Amino acid sequence: MTNWYIRGRYVLFRIIVIAAVVLVSAKLWDLQIVSSQSYQTEANANRFRLVQIDAPRGVIYDSAGRLLVRNVPSFSVMVTPGALPEDTEQREQVLQKLGDYLGIPVHETALDSIIYSSSSEGAEPLAINSQRTKTIDDIMNTQYNGEWTAVRIASNVPRDIAFIIEETQTQMPGVSVVAEPIREYLEGELMSHILGYEGRIPADELEAYQAQTELKYQPDDLVGLTGIEATQESVLRGTAGQKHIEVDAYEHEVAVLAEDEPVPGANVRLTIDVELQRAVEDILRDGMKRANSDVGVAVLLDPNTGKLLSSVSLPSFDNNKFSGGISYDEYYQLSSDPNHPMIDHAISGQYPPGSTFKVIPAAAALQEGIITLGTTVNCQGTIKVPNKYFPDDPTLAQTFYCWQTWGHGNVNVTEALQGSCDIFFYTVGGGTNDFEGLGIDRLDEYMKMFGFGSPTGIELTGESKGLVPTPKWKVQNYGESWALGDTYNASIGQGFDLVTPLQLVNATAAIANGGTLYQPQVVEEITDADGHVIQAFQPKVIRELAIDKDILAYVRAAMRDTVANGTARYAQIPGIEVAGKTGSAEYAVWDANGDLVRDEFGHLPTHAWFIAFAPYENPEVAVVVFLEGGGTGAEMAAPVVANILRYYFGLPTVDLSDPTRQIID
Repeated sequence: MTNWYIRGRYVLFRIIVIAAVVLVSAKLWDLQIVSSQSYQTEANANRFRLVQIDAPRGVIYDSAGRLLVRNVPSFSVMVTPGALPEDTEQREQVLQKLGDYLGIPVHETALDSIIYSSSSEGAEPLAINSQRTKTIDDIMNTQYNGEWTAVRIASNVPRDIAFIIEETQTQMPGVSVVAEPIREYLEGELMSHILGYEGRIPADELEAYQAQTELKYQPDDLVGLTGIEATQESVLRGTAGQKHIEVDAYEHEVAVLAEDEPVPGANVRLTIDVELQRAVEDILRDGMKRANSDVGVAVLLDPNTGKLLSSVSLPSFDNNKFSGGISYDEYYQLSSDPNHPMIDHAISGQYPPGSTFKVIPAAAALQEGIITLGTTVNCQGTIKVPNKYFPDDPTLAQTFYCWQTWGHGNVNVTEALQGSCDIFFYTVGGGTNDFEGLGIDRLDEYMKMFGFGSPTGIELTGESKGLVPTPKWKVQNYGESWALGDTYNASIGQGFDLVTPLQLVNATAAIANGGTLYQPQVVEEITDADGHVIQAFQPKVIRELAIDKDILAYVRAAMRDTVANGTARYAQIPGIEVAGKTGSAEYAVWDANGDLVRDEFGHLPTHAWFIAFAPYENPEVAVVVFLEGGGTGAEMAAPVVANILRYYFGLPTVDLSDPTRQIID
């Protein structure tokens, strides 16, 4: 072997060594100098987390300080995308194992079922039903907010499942279990319409929530969705904090590097006494059973302040079902119930008020000088309205009836309210050829004055505004002009008139207190976590009624006489002077043949109403009871109100199966 060959190999070896050293040095230079910051950032991303600390949500009390809502611990399972195995097969195994524990498929699955037709020639497939199940992929795709931001896969996970997942985390990198509070509603169905419930932020509302920067909303946060939980969201929520933590490979917190403490939410005390609420519900339920009614409402207001003392809407629902995420089957059962248990009929139900409404045209006609206390109308049981196209042809005239078939004779306004005379109020509202009535424009003006046609503004969600019908409204909705018969119907709380029970009792309260229409309120006070009052209840006046005090006093006296000597005798209470007004509001129901359902006398079915306040001289409470399809207000609703008032004033209640006992001392 020649010398030059050996020498060449030596030189080549040196070149290779030098090149290797240069390459290693270059790589070290890149790692330690050029790219050190980048790698340090990636390492920190693997190791450090900035975690939001949710503020403890405020609790809710009744007026006596009884706890109605509290926070209880619950388990959620989270997945941090960046901490999952990089290997596709291993990643799939982790997610599959997690899905098995939670009962959630990882990927899209469709259970196809074929619908067959039956015929003489055999069964033939008509269509395929595909029922798609929400998957882990769906959840991670819709909630993804960065590789190192944990995604909530499941909430309210059973304790035993949460512990199993926690124990097997070494086999499931990227999966973690966190404990977080959810709401427990201690009274369930009794207070569900008032309190409401909380849930995850709806996707279409996320932007609006995050615009409230001071409250630091995250996409998967729990928020109040209905009731007090929703209207007092900013009060109850508090301000979230943050902490900077270090985690291990299994996403366990190993150290807290820095922490910004959250500010707890404030607490809310309501104007409602839960024991009164319970008694009102029991009495209402008994009244519904007696009237064979599936939907009922009872509302009590303080006429001197607008405080909501009790509000019951039946049927109801258990809002605890929404705390941890309601199942599809449970939600479908509630939402498809024809009696709509999730709707608060006290504020959302819109119904014709029937004869309870007659106090409005009575006050309006007196105020406008259409009638005096001595004005009488002769009621013979019917009144004719000429056909507007053929006014001279009496055979084409429309007949309007009084509920009292043989009529009331000559009656003044007090007697008309006592006996609930329809002919009197047809005449006063719409007029006749020789008598000027209020007319629909003035009647509408007074309806609006008493708060009809607008939400009351109570601190609850889903309030309806009712309907004050106008000629323009009828043209727009029916393509027909307004007729005198429409005014007649509107004058007795029928036709197109629609009110909510809350609006009706609020108007009653304004009559009771002498003319102040208050905004109903359900929040007594707001306190901080230490019990200091942040905001105390203050009455809110919507308006003063533009009606003379003397006229309102006449209406109150007529309502007292209605209970003492008129249609509302079943509302009498020994020792307590009650003032009230009955109402039986007709509504339309069609049978399978498309015909209107009528009784043997040709009458439409009726809702039962009764409004009242007591004591007459110094009113403390105004009440409304509504029984859907319950019959007459005098026989069915008035005894319910009497029992509610008995309980309210500390008197023994009576058996509603025998309402005559209501008036026995």
